[in-house]
Amino acid sequence: MTSKASPTAPALGTRALNRATLARQALLCRAPMSAEAAVGHLVGLQAQNVKPPYYALAARLDGFAPDDLARPMADRRVARIVTLRSTVHTHTADDCLTLRPLVQAARDRELRNFRAGLTGVDLDTLAVLARELVEEEPRTMGQLREALGARWPEADPASLAVAARCRLPLVQVTPRGVWGRSGQVALTTAEHWFGRPSEPAPAPDATVLRYLAAFGPASVKDLQRWSGLTRTREVFERLRPRLLTFRDPGGTELFDLPDAPRPDPETPAPPRFLPEFDNLLLSHADRTRVVPPRHKGRTWKGNQAYRTLLVDGFLAGLWVLTDDALVVETFEPPTGGQRAEITAEGERMLAVMHPGESRGVRFGMVRG
Repeated sequence: MTSKASPTAPALGTRALNRATLARQALLCRAPMSAEAAVGHLVGLQAQNVKPPYYALAARLDGFAPDDLARPMADRRVARIVTLRSTVHTHTADDCLTLRPLVQAARDRELRNFRAGLTGVDLDTLAVLARELVEEEPRTMGQLREALGARWPEADPASLAVAARCRLPLVQVTPRGVWGRSGQVALTTAEHWFGRPSEPAPAPDATVLRYLAAFGPASVKDLQRWSGLTRTREVFERLRPRLLTFRDPGGTELFDLPDAPRPDPETPAPPRFLPEFDNLLLSHADRTRVVPPRHKGRTWKGNQAYRTLLVDGFLAGLWVLTDDALVVETFEPPTGGQRAEITAEGERMLAVMHPGESRGVRFGMVRG
């Protein structure tokens, strides 16, 4: 049940929430921080595909170049691992070793969906064997299916591999994830990859505070949607004396850090090109602070997300790269001024992410 705020709590309108979140996401003004620091501040970047984290940082960081993330990825200071919402994220080494234990309960819930294929399998034994396999050498999911299937021939091989991923903190080893290089998904444990043991899971209180710093102001349900954690109301209640509270346009109670930025709602928000699966669009139960209701559902087709365009801080269209152009498809015709700003931002993005390549910016309209 959604928690309603006190009627005396200060109200934050949609634009106020939009600008507050964009400021914390470094999308109002690009931040002069390292890629590694940004990955930590944002508590990871969603990374089902290899390229989105790079485009996400290009939109947010001043002076970013793809090598700024590729280098710490190759140096094992950041890595790709299944964490929040059971999806692959790029995290710092510290977060790989701490956030993964924090969300273990969600991995256990995921594993229940495969119990029919795991009849007769002792999961503790499976975890021990899988650890030995991936620490001997990185293994693909196919190799795990084959090796674990030899031990439990009556079980479903795919379920066995999923169980290994759920029970163990498995990172994707490089060159997978390194810009400009290719490699299949091969896995080893976070402990083996980073050369140090996992650390105790952080108190959920600390993770809530980090979430608010990157995505707030936010509700209890927002935090749960972002993290996959449940029963976090008591954490917010414990933190309440340290937080400010507000109410959104629907009356839902929002929490926030006292010193977090909450810019004037009329603060200019330049256009930004975001990758598919950007956490800005996925980390709140109520996404109207970024996605206008009339555009709800227009960033997905089946299980695939589109690359998105923000104009004035809100979802306004999609974009694709062709051999000769950055094609911008808006939901509604941009004004002349917006068109010029979008073009300039697109040219900047191309220069950062694809230097030396010859592409122009071409406009179209999203059909349907």
